[in-house]
Amino acid sequence: MSSSETERPRGADSPADQADGALSTAVAPRLRALRRQASLTLEAAARAAGLSPAHLSRLETGQRQPSLPMLLALARIYGTTVSELLGETVAERDAVIRAADMEPTAAGGWTYWQAGAPGRGMQALRVHVPHGSQGDIVRVHPGEEWLHVLRGRLRLRLGDATHRLAAGDSAHFDSLTPHRIAAEDHDGVDLLFVHTLLQSPTAALCLGPNPGDMT
Repeated sequence: MSSSETERPRGADSPADQADGALSTAVAPRLRALRRQASLTLEAAARAAGLSPAHLSRLETGQRQPSLPMLLALARIYGTTVSELLGETVAERDAVIRAADMEPTAAGGWTYWQAGAPGRGMQALRVHVPHGSQGDIVRVHPGEEWLHVLRGRLRLRLGDATHRLAAGDSAHFDSLTPHRIAAEDHDGVDLLFVHTLLQSPTAALCLGPNPGDMT
């Protein structure tokens, strides 16, 4: 288990953890229902997401708060989007998304705004990653990712290589390459982020285990 998965006893939760309880309660039943709909056991889904079965079980029962990378990984595995996983719905699939309609959502220390329509083959997000957030975990999954730095400096780890990106820089890579992003500046980093979504839960079989924490 990587350091990002280290869990504290429930009694040691911070006020911020307690404030996020509503999100955990809302997401938990959907996580379990989507896993069962995908015909995945708790162990298989946890392995695909790079989590321990105990950690996923706590997410499904609302005892733990999911981070944004966890939500992204589970959405891919279950063939859905983060917005649908969170229960966000839209009246129709508009081609244009207005800034006033982009409501911020906080998860695991990250803040993100849906910048694309749900139900598409790609998901577009505007993301703020704070310095030292718990979102700095290694991810491995099928598909592609593209990101563009709007503000701040980003440290991107791809396999064994480390890249530092400044405002205006972009990266486009195969998501099967173990990757991790982190903010270089104490003010965090703002990104545009686009990734492909799995269209079938069976694609979860292609996911490998979490390769562990990288420094």
